[in-house]
Amino acid sequence: MRLFVGLPLPRRVRDELGRALEPHRAAWPGLRWPDPETWHVTLSFLGEVPEAVLPDLETRLARAASRYAPMTLSLLGAGAFPSAHRARVFWTGVHGCRPRLVRLADSLGAGALRAGAVHADRRRLRPHLTLARSRADADLRRLVEDFGSFAGTGWEAGAVHLVRSHLGAAVRYETVAEYPLVAPAPGGRS
Repeated sequence: MRLFVGLPLPRRVRDELGRALEPHRAAWPGLRWPDPETWHVTLSFLGEVPEAVLPDLETRLARAASRYAPMTLSLLGAGAFPSAHRARVFWTGVHGCRPRLVRLADSLGAGALRAGAVHADRRRLRPHLTLARSRADADLRRLVEDFGSFAGTGWEAGAVHLVRSHLGAAVRYETVAEYPLVAPAPGGRS
């Protein structure tokens, strides 16, 4: 099964982002804009994982998540991968508790590898939310500039989700398990 560990967005955050994106979506019809119901922040992409690995994977992900406190996050600004003038991915950044979020992603990825998710992505997290994709390199400098002032409302991320991807004409995500972030906040705050 194809899996990733991610943070879902609360409905109010998705709605706010959707409203802010609406005029841009219409102006850029050549981009593929995913359904807002599928928006999430990927912390660790695991790829194809054998079902036999699932019990140990779930134990290790739960353990990793339990070592972190809930985090207040927000969406801010815009960018593109690999660059705005040769873009394949248009995104908004994830801000707040960034060092802890990156460490959480590293812990989840390491646990997944130890459990046998051998296709887990080993790249360091660059916290972002993918908003659109292009099949070919696209010059998105104007879009990045126009959406760069976006600043979303904050939300508390209190759990990470293990999610199964169902690929096809319409991508569908299924939460397999949820792992709460339960450690006390460092310094008494998130």
